[in-house]
Amino acid sequence: MFENKTEAQAREEILAMVAEYADRFHNQKKEFKEGDRIPYASRVYDKNEMVNLVDSSLEFWLTSGRYTEEFEKKLGEYLQVKYCSLVNSGSSANLIAFMALTSPLLGERRVKRGDEIITVAAGFPTTVTPTIQYGAVPVFVDVTIPQYNIDVNMLEQALSEKTKAVMLAHTLGNPFNLQAVKDFCTKHNLWLVEDNCDALGTRYVIDGQEKFTGTIGDIGTSSFYPPHHMTMGEGGAVYTDNPLLNKIIRSFRDWGRDCVCPSGCDNLCGHRFDRQYGELPLGYDHKYVYSHFGYNLKATDMQAAVGCAQLEKFPSFVEKRRHNFERLRAALSDCEDKLILPEAAENSTPSWFGFLITCKEGVDRNRVVQYVEKKGVQTRMLFAGNLTKHPCFDEMRRENKGYRVVGTLANTDRIMADTFWVGVYPGMTDEKIDYMAKVIKEGLVQ
Repeated sequence: MFENKTEAQAREEILAMVAEYADRFHNQKKEFKEGDRIPYASRVYDKNEMVNLVDSSLEFWLTSGRYTEEFEKKLGEYLQVKYCSLVNSGSSANLIAFMALTSPLLGERRVKRGDEIITVAAGFPTTVTPTIQYGAVPVFVDVTIPQYNIDVNMLEQALSEKTKAVMLAHTLGNPFNLQAVKDFCTKHNLWLVEDNCDALGTRYVIDGQEKFTGTIGDIGTSSFYPPHHMTMGEGGAVYTDNPLLNKIIRSFRDWGRDCVCPSGCDNLCGHRFDRQYGELPLGYDHKYVYSHFGYNLKATDMQAAVGCAQLEKFPSFVEKRRHNFERLRAALSDCEDKLILPEAAENSTPSWFGFLITCKEGVDRNRVVQYVEKKGVQTRMLFAGNLTKHPCFDEMRRENKGYRVVGTLANTDRIMADTFWVGVYPGMTDEKIDYMAKVIKEGLVQ
């Protein structure tokens, strides 16, 4: 088949066939019928993602390479942030973001075991998991409804002499009160980590300037798992404007090494064999000097190749999510006697991940959810609900140590009992949005 062809010609022919295959077998639109399954999230892609994926696989570089560099550069440009590091998941991004704060390179500001991190229990576990695994102490504060983010009035009460950082997620695209939280962190010299995994593309006006969420704190994180705002299968990113934090982030991602050479590159610094590190022999190979107890959390170049194609579509994804959210909210506006509908945070333009609904008194969430699911609409809880109620906290609850709760978690518990959400991903049509509204309304009266 490839006789008398150069490698470039053979590759071009293969990729043309891949594009044709994708158009023929992956992008056939199916007419929607009532009762068809409507997932809360799904991949939206075309031939470009598949062509990039095969293009990368033909190189067989496998680990991070040219597509990784391109993705990090383009995501950084989109977010208007100086440094961006691709990793293998959003959870790994959160792990690295937190662990970066433990680096001895940060001096007195480093997080040590026993130090406290202010956060919330109404969210996804991996915003909190690194804190607990390291031996720091999460301090849980309640959230507000219908924004579903931290109650900033509790921040000062949560503060102690051990507080070193605030690490919070923007809930389903709706940002927490960044102005109040950022001011609090500045006042008390605390680190701020924004878990931006559910909010990529959200904008927020702070100090009179509109910025993307994830770029306002010291470190931001993203996830590219298939249900998220864009995907590369598995994948995540960590970003910052701080050059020292970036150096630490890269070290923790890349085995904890001190060397900054990318894969396949040697002696970028020009001092590979002439420096003294720790108690190692003078001139010990810098590629094998470790300044942190790190991990290998890199993504593959094939994942990055998919991400590069997704980034081209991403602005349209954000606009479609906003359209779907507004259409669904308008369709359910006559149900506010029975439901609490979500509200965007002040000074924000959310890139919505989902549509949160809290049932008012007298409305049984489980009854509504089961009806909606029966009619083909997929639902989700607000992740853990109240994380401290889960089996992973059993031992800490029994021993009454390892975490701290400020005030009560009344709204968090209400969310656990009364809240659910449905999707607004960009693959949803107006017809599907209208059908979701219809079955939710039916669920309220059946």
